[in-house]
Amino acid sequence: MNQVLQQGNQTIWYDDELLSDGPARCFDPEYWQQQGKVTGSAQGRGTTWFVQLPDLEAALRHYRRGGLFGKFVKDQYWFSSWEKTRSYQEFELLQCLQNANVNVPRPIAARAVKCGFLYRADLLSEKVPNAQDLVDILQNRVLNKEIYQEIGKMIRRMHNAGVNHTDLNIHNILIDQYQKVWIIDFDKCGFAPQSDQWQQKNLERLQRSFLKEQPHFFEPWSLECWSWLMDGYDSSFQ
Repeated sequence: MNQVLQQGNQTIWYDDELLSDGPARCFDPEYWQQQGKVTGSAQGRGTTWFVQLPDLEAALRHYRRGGLFGKFVKDQYWFSSWEKTRSYQEFELLQCLQNANVNVPRPIAARAVKCGFLYRADLLSEKVPNAQDLVDILQNRVLNKEIYQEIGKMIRRMHNAGVNHTDLNIHNILIDQYQKVWIIDFDKCGFAPQSDQWQQKNLERLQRSFLKEQPHFFEPWSLECWSWLMDGYDSSFQ
């Protein structure tokens, strides 16, 4: 069940069924290191820490800016309200997608820390177990028609929920050991009115990422694979 903790200049939203540790401590990598629960890390704009909770492995991410502006302001954002912070919005978005039966990481806790007119933010979410992204998979093997169709169906389910994934690419689609399709990385994404325009832009961005990465694939990637994906997408139209 969702809980809200307001403490000083910070607000924390968390699921008390998934988080047994103190919410105020769970965003500190040193806390997890002292507990011996850090299982690994990954480098992106910053370090994502993987930590072991009682029932699942989680990913702890500090929000950081990218691009040229990010060279000057690394991790601060303009504050207008708690509900408009990036951490809260991603936390809520993931929960809504879960309710719509979209395979996304479970949100565990989100934090925003206000600093004058600015804020910093963190998110603790589920690390999808035993999963690889499409880039890693296609560098080592090919995917069959059924998997491409499942990818299309999951994207359609996300679109039916009204979620515009503004960075939909093959790094953000995972396949786990049971061949389940997952969609990740919903920072800066949001709800949008049903429209062919933004949905088509999501699909075009995804197709471009296939084409961009295909020189590194195990076998040449063909537009027939894309037609399989679209078959799954169109079959799930509601």
